[in-house]
This record gives sequence, structure tokens and C-alpha cells, in this order.
Amino acid sequence: MKKVLFFLSVTGSTFCFAQKEFQPAGSTVIETVDGDLDGDKIPEKVIIYNTKDESESGNIREIQILKKVNGKWTVLEKSRNAILESNAGGMMGDPYQNTEIQKGILMITEAGGSSWKWGHTDKYRFQNGHFELIGYFSEYGKPEEYSQEVDFNLSTGLLNFKKDVENTKEYGPSNHETYIKKGLKINLQNRREKDRIEIILPKTKEKVYM
Repeated sequence: MKKVLFFLSVTGSTFCFAQKEFQPAGSTVIETVDGDLDGDKIPEKVIIYNTKDESESGNIREIQILKKVNGKWTVLEKSRNAILESNAGGMMGDPYQNTEIQKGILMITEAGGSSWKWGHTDKYRFQNGHFELIGYFSEYGKPEEYSQEVDFNLSTGLLNFKKDVENTKEYGPSNHETYIKKGLKINLQNRREKDRIEIILPKTKEKVYM
């Protein structure tokens, strides 16, 4: 029992040291998640930081993915473009919801709005030496007006769009469309490096934003 406790203590101390080594100065930890992301059956550690650096939308967030190599923690990848700033949720304030790891997929969920509410989940897989965006799911809407969903598999290019309208006088009829959109190369580094991505669906002319 003492040996087990000693091992856990040493392991915990090693990580605490690594976290302090890589942690941005003046930042605080929002969430820490463990899970195997590169398929070697050894858990990586994902840390979300609220940094002291600011933009027009609040404090900038940094995600770090740490990997243990030869008993030492190293940064597998990090980015300040993958997670929205602290006040980017509109009236709801902080849009950050949570980060999960499911079957090797890194999933980041954010939400915001006021009477009109939005939410989305980015899904990343470690491939080609990067965490590439392979899936995107979003919801947007307001009760008694309309609601819409976007389910986009970037790996296959299959985009499913659904818009259910209650207030048809104001917004017209409901729309559903399936579209193939290939060629988008998005990863943790360039996720929000520029303006949001706009896709105009060819049949319904609806606009999808990422």
C-alpha cells in the first residue's frame, strides 16, 4: 500500500512540475482532462487555461495537450485559436462548456447567446502530426421562431443541415439539405486564425457558419 501511495505521489508531483513549466504566466486552469489521443494506450493530458492576455471578447484561452515521453511530460500541441474568449458568449458570458475525450476524439463544446441561443462542438483527431478537425455539430435558434442544426463530417465532406421553422411568416418554410463539402483543412492551430468560415448551401441558399 505504501509503495502504491509513493508511486501516486511521485506521479502527481511530476505532473504538477510539468504543468508549472508549461503554464502561461498569470493564467489559471479551467479544466483538465485525461485520455488516449494518439492510439498508444497511454493517456495524454489536456489542459484548458484562462490566460491574462485579452482581446475585444475577453481573456484568451489556451489549450495544451501534454504527452509523456520517457517519463517526462512534453507539449504535443497547443493553441490559442481553438477556444473562444471569456466573454464571447454574449449575454451568457463565458461560452466554454467542457472538453471531453471519447474513443480517441478530442471534443470541445461551447455555447452562448441570449433569447437566440447557439452551441457547437468541435471534434478533433490526431492525424498527420496535428489535431485535425474531423467533425462539427452546431445548434442555433429561439423558441417559437426557428431552430437549426448542422452536422458536418469533415473527413467525408458530408454536411447535413436542418432548419425547423415555427414562425413561417417571418422566416419562410423549413429547410433540410444534405451537401458534400470537401477540402477544408482545419486544425487546432488555424481553427479561428481568421474570420469564421461561411458555407452557402447550393439548393436552399442557407448559410452555415463555423
